[in-house]
Amino acid sequence: MNLINVRKGQFVYYNNQLHKVYSVKPFFKKSVHLIRLEDMEQQLVTAKEISLYKPKHLDSFTVNYKRYTLHKDVKAKVGDYILIINPKPDSLDHHHLHAIETVSKIEANGVISNKSNGIKHNEYWVMVPGLEDGATIIDLANPDAHDPNAHKLVKPELHSRAPYTPKIGDVFQKNNSDPVAQALVVAIQGDTVYLGGDIEVHIDKLMNSDSWSLIT
Repeated sequence: MNLINVRKGQFVYYNNQLHKVYSVKPFFKKSVHLIRLEDMEQQLVTAKEISLYKPKHLDSFTVNYKRYTLHKDVKAKVGDYILIINPKPDSLDHHHLHAIETVSKIEANGVISNKSNGIKHNEYWVMVPGLEDGATIIDLANPDAHDPNAHKLVKPELHSRAPYTPKIGDVFQKNNSDPVAQALVVAIQGDTVYLGGDIEVHIDKLMNSDSWSLIT
């Protein structure tokens, strides 16, 4: 790709695997900051190393070790993950292309997300858990060319350490609280992560996507 065409949020393939553009810093040699969706591993690459992919209805991909299928006709429920397909934020909202957000409230014309964004129903598709009938798996650009030894998809509970190491300044969302809460990582000591609000959690529990999600 040409750097001028790279935008935050775009789905792209790098090393045959599906990533999302996290940010673009044009004055750096490796100017494109990517996140591999299946395990949230971060990469710094050049624009020439990536190819663009536009998500489609019934595309299926893995996010943080869990598989989802995009569905444009499913109505969102509280707790669902949604992918922003057609962002049209007003002055008070900050969602962007292909942002993944959690539904916190349902309204007549749209939803309120975990990030307090008001998102109209025509701006998002629901990420249905699992592999739906008729879905197309898009984790790899070319499955036949994938080296199974290059990277193996392993459930996080089988890791002795979490695949992503939290850093001070990261924001995590507690998914199983009501209402959904977010907290900032303020300190890390060994395997214990300390978050704002006097929250103390083991790193493995923090990386369990049923309980916590990395926001930024």
